[in-house]
Amino acid sequence: MTTVTLASGLQFSSEPGNTVLDAALAQQVVIEHSCRTGRCGSCKARVMSGDVGLLREATALSQQEAEAGWILTCAHEACSDLLLDIEDLGALAGITPKTLPARIASLDRLAPDVFRVVLRLPPTAAFRFLPGQYIDLTSPTGVRRSYSIASAATKAGQLELQIRQVEHGEFSHYLFEQAKANDLLRFVGPRGTFFLRPVTGLDLVLLSTGTGIAPMLSMLAQVAEMPAELQPASVTLYWGGRQPADLYLDPAASLATLRYVPVLSRADAGWTGARGHVQDVLLAEGRDLMNAAVYACGSEQMIHGAQQKLLAAGLDPKRFFFDAFVSSN
Repeated sequence: MTTVTLASGLQFSSEPGNTVLDAALAQQVVIEHSCRTGRCGSCKARVMSGDVGLLREATALSQQEAEAGWILTCAHEACSDLLLDIEDLGALAGITPKTLPARIASLDRLAPDVFRVVLRLPPTAAFRFLPGQYIDLTSPTGVRRSYSIASAATKAGQLELQIRQVEHGEFSHYLFEQAKANDLLRFVGPRGTFFLRPVTGLDLVLLSTGTGIAPMLSMLAQVAEMPAELQPASVTLYWGGRQPADLYLDPAASLATLRYVPVLSRADAGWTGARGHVQDVLLAEGRDLMNAAVYACGSEQMIHGAQQKLLAAGLDPKRFFFDAFVSSN
């Protein structure tokens, strides 16, 4: 058995054959994570001392990062006592995943390939989550997929999801061709460590593509409810899609002080708004990132591109938070 020590001094033990992340969660220590498959990179950590071994493919870790001492806690095990330059996430204390039944309360088509799904929870569920987190939803046919929560954390008894149709997708086949109100489903959650840290006085920047807007809506609802003394200095949302139909709702209704910048990458000549990719539009504005905190959700390509470019432009690495949508069928 080895001991893992975090930057805060908090320690937990780790058995051989267990990933660092699994060892932490088993002892109620929450550290950054999301997909738990080595693909999204949320759990990236720098090893300050100690040795590690690889238990699964670490797709999100580059060779250069590995050589510089970085690991994925969901893919690596501790082979000796470890010191990691990461913090525990005390805000998630007491918010633990649970398995619950839920019925479909409503299904609404937001776009040709996007459904708003509202789940009705049992009255005794007492489900708690932080805006930005997600659930693993299982269809009646046993297909399990991960979806971000779009509803406000203060809205008890219901969860809103925004689900995009995936060509030949098993869950999509059920949802878009068979699902109906009152269907009984099951979910596990909340999951993930994508949530708002303290943003008082900061310039809050939200980057999203596609249905990555879902957790941003939940976060915007949280900001709207914050006392004035805890509010960020500004809030800007960049939401990207290919065609106008991909921007299927108006997020400006979520927060009166929101600056909303819609971005299209394949718009026709009639589009008068921003063009390209959300991170490039942000950078082209020439904004000072020294006082910014950036939260990004959407495609893996957008997340990795945004992280690389924004850090190079002066963003504090400890103020870039993300949830990358890992594709599955």
